[in-house]
Amino acid sequence: MPHTGRRDPIPSILGEQTLLFEAAWEVCNQVGGIYTVIKTKAATMQQNFGENYCLLGPYNAEQAAVEFEEVPAPPVYEQALTELRRNGLAVVHGRWMISGQPRVILFDYQSRFNQLITDKYLLWKDNGIATPEGDVEMDRAVAFGFCLADFFKALTASIKDRPVLAQFHEWQAAVVLPRIRHLRLPMKTIFTTHATLLGRYMASDNPRFYQILDQINVEDMARHYSIFHRHSIERTAAQSATLFTTISEITAWEAERICGRKPDILLPNGLNVQRFTAMHEFQNLHNQYKNKIHEFVMGHFFPSYKFDLDQTLYLFVSGRYEYNNKGMDIFIESLYRLNQMLKQADSPMTVVAFIITQAEVYNVNVGTLHKRIMFDELKKMCSTIQEGAMERLLAAVAVGRMPDYDEFMPPEYQTRIKRTMLSMKSDTLPNIVTHDMVHHLSDPVLRHLRHRDLINREDDPVKVVFHPRFIKATIPLLGLDYDEFVRGCHLGVFPSYYEPWGYTPLECIALGVPTVTSDLSGFGTYVKENISDPGENGIYVLKRHNTANEQSIEALTRHLYDFAQLNRRERIEMRNDVERMADQFSWDHMIEFYKNAYQKALYN
Repeated sequence: MPHTGRRDPIPSILGEQTLLFEAAWEVCNQVGGIYTVIKTKAATMQQNFGENYCLLGPYNAEQAAVEFEEVPAPPVYEQALTELRRNGLAVVHGRWMISGQPRVILFDYQSRFNQLITDKYLLWKDNGIATPEGDVEMDRAVAFGFCLADFFKALTASIKDRPVLAQFHEWQAAVVLPRIRHLRLPMKTIFTTHATLLGRYMASDNPRFYQILDQINVEDMARHYSIFHRHSIERTAAQSATLFTTISEITAWEAERICGRKPDILLPNGLNVQRFTAMHEFQNLHNQYKNKIHEFVMGHFFPSYKFDLDQTLYLFVSGRYEYNNKGMDIFIESLYRLNQMLKQADSPMTVVAFIITQAEVYNVNVGTLHKRIMFDELKKMCSTIQEGAMERLLAAVAVGRMPDYDEFMPPEYQTRIKRTMLSMKSDTLPNIVTHDMVHHLSDPVLRHLRHRDLINREDDPVKVVFHPRFIKATIPLLGLDYDEFVRGCHLGVFPSYYEPWGYTPLECIALGVPTVTSDLSGFGTYVKENISDPGENGIYVLKRHNTANEQSIEALTRHLYDFAQLNRRERIEMRNDVERMADQFSWDHMIEFYKNAYQKALYN
């Protein structure tokens, strides 16, 4: 496998003159996970490389309006930008308004569309990459790529005495790489793939993806999935760059077979980690957000039946809606078996499992929303009574008498509370899904839950809440942002089948929450290689590589059952262990991999 890049005897700094660029479709343009990588890394990059570091991205007016501030370009870029504008390209220079406020240049690729036919011809003639008509995403990538090529052509001509190094993420920003090689521009390049296009398609469609990858004809398979032209860009970029990198060992294995080049180095992802000076601070945050989840659970379940919240655990899986790739199938099957085990053991524990993803929905379910509104009304009344009771208690004891019950709760409040309680009662089971779904009959999660009869029966210790929208505070059911929700939970479960990295378990660790990952995720393989005894520190790496689903389900079920047997003190200690490990995954630590890759590209 590619080495981690820590042992090469190469210069330790890039030098004061080197201009370092990082280009991606998701710079100032949130689409998916690359945005998280670059945004969270930016402040650390700024600290290490200063004003010589500059990000390059597409100009998206809507997102630029809230994330970008235009400022004059420094002299080193001004000549190149002036030439681009003179040739009709709209380009702006400024600051990305995030932590570190890094320098950024945004290219309006649409201003290049009038040259698209010529650009696509040159891409075919010079680089052998054909592009179809009518593929909007491909047209954007080509236009953006030629914007970048013109920029680097003008830049390297205007600053002949300064080294230039540029890193490009994913195929959408990679058209420029074969152009740079064809034009023989005096610069060094790095191409980073975070997941291959073909790999993602195949893994979601074939349960034997890892077994058959060595046997397939890559080009034929790319045609089968109608992604041949995009795959061609990705493969050509990998072979054109000075350095080819990816984010994990599992993805390096995949990329070598699909892109035709073994990655030279690994660049694992990190996160910004907020550490607390005292352990009780993050425990207090856990309790604060757990209580918010309690409120949702009381409103959602308690109109139908009750259970002890002090003996309730909150588990969750989250991510894009890839039912098999994200291991949702394994998770639900394990919940079914966990339900049976807890019943047989007559356990007092209740487990509420949340499934968080993004699916097609009409709106929030009316019944679910009504329960939340009624609970909030009840909570508001209780707060009003509590405030008044305090005043009346003080007034009574100040004159030396004990107050009556009716003084604490006046009859009018008793009536209102009883009326609200009665209106909340329900004879039906709590919904397993919070929204009205467009494809409710064919949805794989709902079909699996119904197949296993996980429908929130009162005598089932495992309850399920399928929330088919990504969590944010503006959705009234939970009233939490995602990171707040994670902090309030007890365990994040991510038993992925295909996961080039896996930010979700890493986010759990950064927030002090124990987690489950798998050895088919990039993060899981990194943990196995770099962390001694991760299971004892709240990170369980589920074996899925060369393992039958049945074995993985049994292992995950046993882990969930064992976790449910922990007492409160043991769970607190585990959260402490997880929180202490967070620094090992911070960008302050992971940036060393990037620094080494940059040095290797420049000096080898």
